[in-house]
Amino acid sequence: MLFPMELSARMVIVVVIGVFLASLVDGIAGGGGIISVPTYFLAGLPAHLALGTNKLSSCIGTAVSTVRFARSGYVDWRLGVPSVALALAGAHLGTRLQLALDERYLKWLLLIVLPIVAFVVLRQRTFPEQRGNMVPGKRTAIVLGASLVVGAYDGFYGPGTGTFLLLIFCHLGKLDLRTASGNVKLVNLASNVGALATSLINGKVFVVLGLIGAVASVAGHYIGSGLAIRDGSKIVKPVVLTVLALLAAKVLWELVR
Repeated sequence: MLFPMELSARMVIVVVIGVFLASLVDGIAGGGGIISVPTYFLAGLPAHLALGTNKLSSCIGTAVSTVRFARSGYVDWRLGVPSVALALAGAHLGTRLQLALDERYLKWLLLIVLPIVAFVVLRQRTFPEQRGNMVPGKRTAIVLGASLVVGAYDGFYGPGTGTFLLLIFCHLGKLDLRTASGNVKLVNLASNVGALATSLINGKVFVVLGLIGAVASVAGHYIGSGLAIRDGSKIVKPVVLTVLALLAAKVLWELVR
C-alpha cells in the first residue's frame, strides 16, 4: 500500500538515518537487518508493516551492492545462479516453518551458536584474500547447502543472514573474501525478493516510506561495498564481530523482556 498510515517528518528522519547506518554495515559484512528492522519499529510502524517495508528498502540497496561486486568481477556465477534458486526455496520453507513453530526455540539455539561463531572469527587472523584449494564439487556442495539452509533461516527469523553466509563461504567454502561477499549479496538479494513479493501481495508494505528508505539504503550499500572491496578483511572482520555482538544482544533482549 502506498499510504497505509500517515507519513510524518519524524518517520522520514528516523528511517533515513537508521537505514543508512544499517545499509553501510550490510554492504560491508551483512547483518544490517539487526539495525534496519528496529529502525522501522522506532518510526512507528506495526510489526508486519515494518518487516515488509524493510524488505523494500533492503532489496533495492542490496541490488546496488550486488551490481557493484559483480561489475568488479567478484561474483562466481557458476555458484551464484543455483544458489539463488536454493535461497528462494529455503526462504519459502523457512517462512512456512515459522508459521508452525515457536521462534523462541531458534533464538535459544542462536545463543549457543553465536559464541562459537565469534570464537572462530577471533581465531582467524584475517579473512582469506585468495581462494583456497578445495575439490570443486565439495565447494559447490558447501555453498549451495548454505544457500538453502541459511535461506531457510532468513525466512524463519532473518537477522545476521549475510554475516552467516559470509563466514560459511569464506571459512568452509574456501572462497576469497571479495568473491564470497559478492555471492553473499546475490543470495541475500534472492531471499529478500521472495519475502518482499509475499509482503506486497498481502498489503504489508508502506511503499512510499520504503522508497524513501531505499534512497538511504542505496547510499549505505554503495559506500559499504566499496569499503569491503577496497579494504578487505581489515574492515570486514571488526564489522562481523560487531554484528554478532548486536545479534546476541537482540536475541537476549527478546527472550528476557
